[in-house]
Amino acid sequence: MKAKYDFSGKSALVIGGTTGIGRAAALAFAEAGANLFVAGLGAAEGQDLKDEINKRFPAVAIEFAEVDVRSEDGVRSLHEAAYKRFGRIDTAFNNAGVPGKTAPIHELSQADYDLIMDVNLRGIFFGMKHQIPHMLEQGGGTIVNTSSLFGVMGYATTATYCASKWGVIGLTNSAALEVAKKNIRINAIAPGSTMTPLLTRMFGGEQEAKDTVLPFLPMGRIADPSEIARLVLFLASDESSFITGQAIVIDGGGFVAGADKI
Repeated sequence: MKAKYDFSGKSALVIGGTTGIGRAAALAFAEAGANLFVAGLGAAEGQDLKDEINKRFPAVAIEFAEVDVRSEDGVRSLHEAAYKRFGRIDTAFNNAGVPGKTAPIHELSQADYDLIMDVNLRGIFFGMKHQIPHMLEQGGGTIVNTSSLFGVMGYATTATYCASKWGVIGLTNSAALEVAKKNIRINAIAPGSTMTPLLTRMFGGEQEAKDTVLPFLPMGRIADPSEIARLVLFLASDESSFITGQAIVIDGGGFVAGADKI
């Protein structure tokens, strides 16, 4: 991706940054000159991302830490480490998520429900809870949360996933209003089908994902994570200075074409 934004001298925190959209966003922030603190699960994946950024963007500083976003103590410690390392965090991307079990709601267990809500919704709550006070103190910032196309529509056999992603939009809308006059903007992205590990796990494999979703995509293809990362950078940048409290659908036209009929 050719960088179109200048984050030189700024620091970005990416939570859920080892694979898929999160990794693509971390690379895009690095290309735009931001120093990075990336968090996620998987030490090997985190080291691989650090190695790639150090090789491609040697002027950028990057740190990685494993974190389980279900733990408030873990999320608190992560933010303390990020603030200590860079002095300030100018933008945060809360992206950690899991697809959960795909099944009719009456076949799901409480454990299935708890996992997806704890990661996809509570994790973003914890992120904003520890980002907003810092941004209030430093005089502003931007936050981008990851929802989903399934956060604006229902889809059979993914009821709990949809509920968690609808919840992300509710958190985003409400928190944005709380800080709108404090120079803090909070928005969400709502990606449609994107070729990530989450998509392939949701549908049981890459080909299965293509077979399921391609017939409903007017553009005739699944998104590359780098395309979603461009929207993240736009919302994190001053180019979107009058946008807050929004959930931006980025799905190749599937929703307006009737993707809810899948």
